[in-house]
Amino acid sequence: MSSSPSSETRRPGVLGVHSINRLVLSVPDLAEARRFYETFGLDVRASGNRIDLYTFGHPHCWISLYGDGQPRRLQYLSFGIFADDEPAFRQRIAKAGIGAEPHPLSDGSGVWLRDPDGVTLQIVAAPKSTPSVKSVPTAVPPAAPGHGVAPSRSRAGVVHPRRLSHLLRFTPDIPRMIAFYTDTLGLRLSDRAEDLVAFMHAPHGSDHHVLAFAKSEAPGFHHSSWDVGSVHEVGLGAERMREAGYDKGWGLGRHVLGSNYFQYVRDPWGSFAEYSHDIDFVPAGLDWPAGNHPPEDSFYVWGPAVPEYFIQNFEGKRPE
Repeated sequence: MSSSPSSETRRPGVLGVHSINRLVLSVPDLAEARRFYETFGLDVRASGNRIDLYTFGHPHCWISLYGDGQPRRLQYLSFGIFADDEPAFRQRIAKAGIGAEPHPLSDGSGVWLRDPDGVTLQIVAAPKSTPSVKSVPTAVPPAAPGHGVAPSRSRAGVVHPRRLSHLLRFTPDIPRMIAFYTDTLGLRLSDRAEDLVAFMHAPHGSDHHVLAFAKSEAPGFHHSSWDVGSVHEVGLGAERMREAGYDKGWGLGRHVLGSNYFQYVRDPWGSFAEYSHDIDFVPAGLDWPAGNHPPEDSFYVWGPAVPEYFIQNFEGKRPE
């Protein structure tokens, strides 16, 4: 895959990141992390003192996790850019005086900076992993006459997410983060609910959001969201996780902002992995009409009650 621009993957004259390139976390126990993400349906590959998370059939490494025996923590977040945009990003970051040293867990490539919450960011030339068109549902062959469409429980199979859709982080100041990620990285606001939550998309074509922020007393990581091909796969993934002992989470439901069907599964460290289907898409040539929505009418259309632990920030702590 090339990082060169094309008419389908780039909005002319706009300087902005095109994808989340990689999330890097540290966790207490790599064996525990491997079991969780393999059960979730990801292609988990070991590499020394870390594991890398891929989706089956896709070449991109979405998340790397390092084991350090300490409570889970966000180490750094990497964004992909078109190669010919790197000089302009270097100039922008130098002018703002927000450059940083490369993170010690990285290979040192690209441009480094810190956001207002102190989170280390990498901007690096990379293939565009964010989709340039809306994801299509998984094709389901019609049932033969006299047979039902649904498989038997024992033959339902394993859900394999197709790609990373987005990440959500905690922050104590949502307006500040919107301004920073707009002015510095070129992300654009899709929608928000006052100062409680905000969703941002990449300008060169992306899902309704590649990065979102929820208000909390401190910075932190909340969830990774993974695209699957049907509501059936959302539910099937949730059932497989429950069978494996991962019975805490939230769903099945449907969001308002983004419109996706969801099921969140809580991991052993208090954050979540989300099965997501049919999220809204923002083409490269569209100015999405960002709105500020009433909080009580912007979270979900239908679904079970939100568990109290869903909105807790466990960054650097052990969950209850």
